[in-house]
Amino acid sequence: MDGIVGSAQASGEPDFLTPEALLASAVMGGGLPEDAQFHLWEAGLSYQQDDVAEAHLRKAEAIAPGHAAVLIGLYRFYFYKGRLRECLGVARECLAKAQRETNLPADWRDVRAEDAEFSRYDRLMPRFFLFTLKGYAYLNMRLGDLDEGRAAVMKLLELDPSDKIGAKLLLDVLNRAGQDDED
Repeated sequence: MDGIVGSAQASGEPDFLTPEALLASAVMGGGLPEDAQFHLWEAGLSYQQDDVAEAHLRKAEAIAPGHAAVLIGLYRFYFYKGRLRECLGVARECLAKAQRETNLPADWRDVRAEDAEFSRYDRLMPRFFLFTLKGYAYLNMRLGDLDEGRAAVMKLLELDPSDKIGAKLLLDVLNRAGQDDED
């Protein structure tokens, strides 16, 4: 654990994290109050009981609103339950969080490559922004808003030209969908 703290402190920037620290911080619930962690755990254990699991997720959210671990929990719950509209709402919350915490423009369409270090995998919030934008693109595609999905994919490719995030796969799906319409 000292290595994680040391890495963040060494750079003097709060979003400077190694991949291991990224996992410990956001996914594993770093800084998450114990009560919220309990409800996330219980949500996982009661996953098959939709109402119970969702109630635990909402309790975690009430305790730690806007915490990445809670947002990720909600996103995954709605995604795997096929509740894609609700999942899209959480994706929008995640985008807003990443934009606020990285001082990005409020509209993702206005974000430029020079606004953050998107090419660095050790930058927590820019990476969170990219992965969230990819989820946002995918969800819009699944919900039939192909234009919005394509716009988000194109923004991803602009911000991540080496395609570490894997946006080209989504673009390929969109392009194939367009060809199917022509047949």
